[in-house]
Amino acid sequence: MRLLFLQDFLDLIFPRNCPQCGRALFDFEPCLCTVCQGTLPVANFHLRPFDNELTSKIRGLMPVHRAMAFLRFTKKGKSQKLLHQLKYRHMPEIGVEMGRLFGQSLDKEGFRSEWDVIVPVPLHPLKQKRRGFNQSEEFAKGLAKSLDISMNSLLDRRKFTETQTKKSRLQRLENVEEVFELKKGEAIQGLRILLVDDVITTGATLCACANVLLDCGAKHVDLATIAAGGQ
Repeated sequence: MRLLFLQDFLDLIFPRNCPQCGRALFDFEPCLCTVCQGTLPVANFHLRPFDNELTSKIRGLMPVHRAMAFLRFTKKGKSQKLLHQLKYRHMPEIGVEMGRLFGQSLDKEGFRSEWDVIVPVPLHPLKQKRRGFNQSEEFAKGLAKSLDISMNSLLDRRKFTETQTKKSRLQRLENVEEVFELKKGEAIQGLRILLVDDVITTGATLCACANVLLDCGAKHVDLATIAAGGQ
């Protein structure tokens, strides 16, 4: 009773608003309002996870298994606004919420038993300290909770790389060469891994991480992101 009163008091002083439309959130809405949840640009790549435009994009960069994204990325669209708020407005709860919602969709399609562990793409420690969190890890937390699968940050980023935003496909591949490594003491032999990131454009970062996991003995690595963007 006291906790409910305290929460009501905090909501009165510091009201929770939907990051998309600005409306006040109800108690049952953890991050996005119900209306905005219903209007998200859902991609549905998980309905054809072995054969879609994402698997075509990464073919040749890694042994292709499943590749999926929750949302379609469009400039100045809803997905871009959410990603910008997540990364640059210090709103890690958006990453958790995207993972929760996508996890529910995956669960409905029977994916719950397809993976042994969910692994986020790591940030360099300096960048994570500056941001305060790893957006991919927040997404992984939401997925892990919805799917009841453990989340483990198995990878280290050993080099500080320049931003990928304005680089060509080839430059992106070169930029992440030999950047990632399995954390010392971790054993992943035979594991089925879901590797997650915030967005996939060329796929260079995700594939670099996936190849490290495969080289270290993972059975297969599937890819999932909050959003999928163009080249």
